[in-house]
Amino acid sequence: MEKIDEIDLKIMRILQKDSKKTTKDIAELLNLTTSPVYERIKQLERKGYIKKYVALIDKNLINKPITAICMVSLRYHNEGFIDKFDQQIKALKEVQQCYHMAGKVDFFLKINLESLDAYHEFIRLKLSKIENIGVLESYFVLKEIVQTTEYDI
Repeated sequence: MEKIDEIDLKIMRILQKDSKKTTKDIAELLNLTTSPVYERIKQLERKGYIKKYVALIDKNLINKPITAICMVSLRYHNEGFIDKFDQQIKALKEVQQCYHMAGKVDFFLKINLESLDAYHEFIRLKLSKIENIGVLESYFVLKEIVQTTEYDI
C-alpha cells in the first residue's frame, strides 16, 4: 500500500464524518483549491482507500429496531465448507455484517429485523437451512452505546 500524506488523511477524516461534503467544502476547510482536492479524492478512490459512499439509515424509522448478534460454529472446517458457508450467508439479505472469527465461534453475524418473531422466522426458515452449522447462539442488543463507521486515522 502506498503511503498517503496528511492532506489525504484530513480528506478521509472529513468524508468519514460527512460524505456529502462537496469538493469545494473540503477545499475550503483545508485552505486549498478545489482542483487538487478533487484529484486527491479520485486518487484515494482509485487506490481503494475510499471504497464507496453510503447513507446511514435510522433502523427504527424503517422498522428494524431489533439487533441480533448471532454466533455460529461450524461442524467441519475445511476450505470447501467455509467457502460454501460464505456464499450462503452472503445470499441472506437480513445479514448486515458477517465476520469469520478466531476463537470459540467461527462466525459473528449482525442482523436487524422488525421483531423477535421475525428473527425466529429468519433462524427457522433461512439460517438453519445452511448445512454444516453445528452451534448457533443468539444475543440481542438492549442499547447501542457506540455505533460508528469512522476509523481513527
